[in-house]
Amino acid sequence: MPTAIAVTSADLVLPPTDPGTPRAAVLPPPEGRPLDASIADVQQLLARYGHVVVVCPTSAPAAVENRLHAVRSLLESDRIALVRTDLPPLGAAVLVRQLCLLAGYDFSPGVLASAARLLAHYIYAGAVLGSVSRLDRVPVGLGTHLKSWLPGAHFAVLAGPTPQMVRVGSGEEALAGPEFATELLLARGRLQTDWPATTLVPRWRIPGPVQETPLPASSPDWWGTGKLVEFAAYLPDPAVLHQLVSSVRRETCHWCGMDLIGDRCGFCGAPLTVPEAGGTRGTGSSTDAQDAGSYAGAYTDAQGTGPYAGARGTAPRAVDPRTTDPRRALPPADTGTAPADAHAPRPAVPHPTRALGPGAHTPRALP
Repeated sequence: MPTAIAVTSADLVLPPTDPGTPRAAVLPPPEGRPLDASIADVQQLLARYGHVVVVCPTSAPAAVENRLHAVRSLLESDRIALVRTDLPPLGAAVLVRQLCLLAGYDFSPGVLASAARLLAHYIYAGAVLGSVSRLDRVPVGLGTHLKSWLPGAHFAVLAGPTPQMVRVGSGEEALAGPEFATELLLARGRLQTDWPATTLVPRWRIPGPVQETPLPASSPDWWGTGKLVEFAAYLPDPAVLHQLVSSVRRETCHWCGMDLIGDRCGFCGAPLTVPEAGGTRGTGSSTDAQDAGSYAGAYTDAQGTGPYAGARGTAPRAVDPRTTDPRRALPPADTGTAPADAHAPRPAVPHPTRALGPGAHTPRALP
């Protein structure tokens, strides 16, 4: 049976692209809802699906996260994964829809939960803002802050995968866009501008029509203004998403036994242990962490070969899908369930278009 995808807000649920795609379940907020009702909501999902992956933005109120931890603790269940994401509201909604797409395939719950960080790296989420004076989630320089007070000043802001900000106008710097085929989703606020459709689409070589959806209710708070047009460019092809996740080598969590991809378990948050010199897994040491030979092949593709084999990753940075360096890693997960291991290896980020190799077939969803 497919793993249940749950969200903490109805803003994170987009219309499915396919009638057969399961929809994410919405867990009501804790305000005005007793704890036993929240427990009953999760129990129903567990009884129907077996495992639940809850996507909770890091911008959500602390009461939401506390309620989720309380429910999981009282149920004493190891079948609930809490996935945190730093993406803005529209980008987080795109991530949830992609997870729902993958939930219909043959991925285990552990792989699905840990795949959220991988997929988030391929979502280019941003907005056109009428002011950046209250924007505190993307670095804003003093000069840009002062310019935001000028009448008619608009700013194009990219929140991820690499933060960037440019002023919209003549001679503007181009936002760094994806080097692979994407679709663009727009959500319009109170700002009247067609800049994403007229400028961003040709620069990012986005084919096809631009899709639109209502603006999430949490977007004005996230971006610091209601005068905005939010956008997100993402991988739309389920076959590419499937092969992208399948191409990353799977490991087994040493703590809870769940499958995982990357450097951290999506369910318990335990880091992937470092391979010891003898071939068995242990806690590792700083000396071993410096030895690239002890990591060789730790993150190969599903066949154990290919461009994803490599050594320990470096600090998070922008990914150029044309020249993906296997040593570039995803940012650490924030699950709130286990301390990070400073010596744990980090996964490489594969190229989405290289994931479909010669002769690859389009995967079929489970009935």
